[in-house]
Amino acid sequence: MNRLTYIGLAIAAIFILTAIFAPFIATQDVTAQDLFMRYAAPSARHWFGTDALGRDVFSRVVYGARISLEVGIIVVTVSAVIGIFIGAIAGFYGGLVDKILSGYIFNVFLAFPGLLLAIALVAFLGAGLGKLILALCVIGWVGYARVMRGQVLKVREYDFVQAARALGASNMRILFTHILPNAIQPLIVQASLGMAGAVLAEASLSFLGLGIPPPAPSWGTMIEEARGIDILYNAPHVLFFPGIAIALTVLAFNFIGDGLREYLDPKQRQR
Repeated sequence: MNRLTYIGLAIAAIFILTAIFAPFIATQDVTAQDLFMRYAAPSARHWFGTDALGRDVFSRVVYGARISLEVGIIVVTVSAVIGIFIGAIAGFYGGLVDKILSGYIFNVFLAFPGLLLAIALVAFLGAGLGKLILALCVIGWVGYARVMRGQVLKVREYDFVQAARALGASNMRILFTHILPNAIQPLIVQASLGMAGAVLAEASLSFLGLGIPPPAPSWGTMIEEARGIDILYNAPHVLFFPGIAIALTVLAFNFIGDGLREYLDPKQRQR
């Protein structure tokens, strides 16, 4: 793996540890307000300054890592499980099953821009952590299913799969014992990149007011609350710190995904 992969792993590890130990790292109560300290600049008491209600930005960024990573992990896990199952069934059985799943269902979901579909679902279901995760899972599983289908279509033609079939192994045994272990590698890369996409989607929906409702310290909500040209000039720290947290998290998981793709692909590793 290249140097950028290790940088991505280091940044991701920092954010994961920050999310786990948020109660011990945060220096202030994330909901505590002090209107006399509105838009205070970074100082020894408030490391990242304060926002429009005098809340500590550092503490809110720390707890925001917990929300973003929780959404990312749950969305990637659920989407991957659903996508792997449906994609494996479509690729293994082929024929009419593949036509219905990949020819119709996949294309229906892919016909809509993912973020717009998530906005429509959250607007219909209402704001909330569980509803946000549900919306992101609905739009996220198709990518895993397409990758899995392509891998299964390739692996099912290998000689060892044909040998297992000739020996009388059942379809489920062939699928779960011989095909899935040899088709899962690209899904690891997809999951890493999916984490970055989920974090960015959560921040985008929260920025639009369709994510985690206030006063939860979501990074997207913090950026939405910092809108305005006057804030940008007079208190840029309110916008800068949650923005840089989103950028670093997305960048870290993209670095990890690129490194895993290079490591798992012998051709790229040789090159």
